Amino acid sequence: MRVIGVDPGSRYTGYGIVSLNKGKLIYEGHGTIKLSARASFSERLGKVFSVLMELIGQFKPDGMAVEDVFFARNVQSALKLGQVRGVAILSAVINDVPVFEYTPLQVKQAIVGYGRASKEQVFRMLVNLLKLQENIDSHASDALAVAVCHLHTGNHKIYKLSGKA
Repeated sequence: MRVIGVDPGSRYTGYGIVSLNKGKLIYEGHGTIKLSARASFSERLGKVFSVLMELIGQFKPDGMAVEDVFFARNVQSALKLGQVRGVAILSAVINDVPVFEYTPLQVKQAIVGYGRASKEQVFRMLVNLLKLQENIDSHASDALAVAVCHLHTGNHKIYKLSGKA
């Protein structure tokens, strides 16, 4: 089973691809979609959409795990974050990829075993679980964490969007 994790953001959207094969986690890739502050918001949404569509076409994931909105500094930030999440989810839906959503608390619980763990603790555990060798920014790290969270939840039964197995 292969999952693409997405950490949505209006300036940086992280992604990570992880698979589970015979009970073993396998790191497949990660990155951060950097969005120019000079670009219009609709252009930024378009870039997130096109990059995720390309990644879905390349990796053919069995599911997409998206971090759920937990905190925003203000209403405007929350609305923008929601729109980026919507674009990410749309990229999956168009490709018939099931979407699963997890709160930061659920992600930390699944990775570290403690829902109030720090980002550094989550990152260190990811390094161990995925045998990571390179520096990874916080956006890609969060995306890898949400992908691993999905694989750790046991929520692996894949349903087509019609609701049938």
